[in-house]
Amino acid sequence: MFAPRSADPTMGPWHERLVRAKAHLEAPWFKRSRRGTFALGGRTYDYFLHGYNGTWRNERMVEVPPALELARARAAGRVVEIGNVLSFYGAPEHEVVDYYERAPGVRNEDVMTFEPSGPYDAVIAISTLEHVGVDEPQRDRTKARAAIERLGGLLGPGGELLVTIPLGWNPDLDEGLADGSLAFDETAFLRRTSPKGDWREIGADEAAGAPYGEPFPFANVVAFGRRTAPDGAPA
Repeated sequence: MFAPRSADPTMGPWHERLVRAKAHLEAPWFKRSRRGTFALGGRTYDYFLHGYNGTWRNERMVEVPPALELARARAAGRVVEIGNVLSFYGAPEHEVVDYYERAPGVRNEDVMTFEPSGPYDAVIAISTLEHVGVDEPQRDRTKARAAIERLGGLLGPGGELLVTIPLGWNPDLDEGLADGSLAFDETAFLRRTSPKGDWREIGADEAAGAPYGEPFPFANVVAFGRRTAPDGAPA
């Protein structure tokens, strides 16, 4: 799993620990003081406040709700998550593929080469695919785009793909989001609008060119890409 990154790439391990400790101390106050909802794709969700990773401080507060919704809706079928995120937030049991994170039940395999035993009813990736081909020893700027194509092809009839992508991290994905060339049926965008963590839905034109870590720490704009396989035929 890739946690939300600091705006300061030079942050060392002790600094990271202090930031995490501060987040846990902030949690009770923030949960009491921060309430509200956000709109995305015609639906309304509660902001997701959780002590793990201090979700109120970053994009997890808006990424997790639609992802959990999909995981729960498809829990009776086959669900795979690329990047180990939802298991920390009460998701139903599901398959997890994460190349780096060592944890029970997690398959440490590459997103481009892991072999599923069959088609999936849901495929979910939360702030993970932007690292593919960019934060790897073998750099390949087209690999993340190819990973989205592959994951869509793993859907069974009527299956759903949900991918969240923070803008400003992977130039090729940013370009694909701007010109609509990524393999999604629909894409929505949220922009962070305040230090306390308000988010609002925006269009692709406003999202284009958004930097990572400015003016607020972590992602300032997040894309939500969805794809649904036709009923009765693979995607």
